[in-house]
Amino acid sequence: MEKVRKMERVAALTKILADRPQHLFSLSYFSELFGFAKSTICEDITTIKETMGHFGLGTVETVAGAAGGVRFVPTVPADEADKLLHELACRLAEPDRIIPGGFLYMSDLLFTPHLMVKAGEIFMERLAHLSPDYILTVETKGIPLAFMVARAFDLPLITVRRGSRVTEGSSVSINYVTGSSKRIQTMSLPKRALPAGARVLVIDDFMKAGGTAKGMVDLAQEVGAEVTGIGVLVATAEPEHKLVEDYLALLILHDIDEHTKVTDIRPVLTTG
Repeated sequence: MEKVRKMERVAALTKILADRPQHLFSLSYFSELFGFAKSTICEDITTIKETMGHFGLGTVETVAGAAGGVRFVPTVPADEADKLLHELACRLAEPDRIIPGGFLYMSDLLFTPHLMVKAGEIFMERLAHLSPDYILTVETKGIPLAFMVARAFDLPLITVRRGSRVTEGSSVSINYVTGSSKRIQTMSLPKRALPAGARVLVIDDFMKAGGTAKGMVDLAQEVGAEVTGIGVLVATAEPEHKLVEDYLALLILHDIDEHTKVTDIRPVLTTG
């Protein structure tokens, strides 16, 4: 096999690490892949670490010991995070996004990969201290955001269904009351999806009164899991007291005027 030059190794290493954030790769894996000694690989990793740090693109961590290795932890600089949230707020404030009932059309943004990748990394940075084992969301619009949060954490994503699926085996179902419309709905989770004692982070795209989020919390607890936190992309300012507490929102929707087509939505800044 032809020897791989340093520049080529660094490029390939960077691609592999960045494609799977938070995943711990052994030095042996890279040594065998490129056909170089671990000491040489360590030098390449040092180069990547310094470059990532210089441009504020993330951190490359090395873990010592037999079970150790190297992993890439993405970071979003405060000014970049605030710029993204300002962009999302401005786009969500566009007059033609207002939907009757005080809602905003968000699907195009939720299904735009580069926006949700960054949003997922912001959630990961702000909620990393919760140390979840799984990311939990409910179908369907919140799935892209939750998936990118799961990617940033390198964790599995579990999707709660609005109704059960025969193809997923036996499920646990609960009835919950939506906080805004006060309607009774059903959500279900396959019994094998979450092990008892698992630490769960709930992610959703929108929260008004918190009924859906509370339903997910109750469902997770029903199967013996522990909900460590809740993150939502957009939460309404009113009602002030939601059905859940201690949630993180990246944007706060203060008011929608359907007559004047003016939307007051503000980002929760990293420096705020």
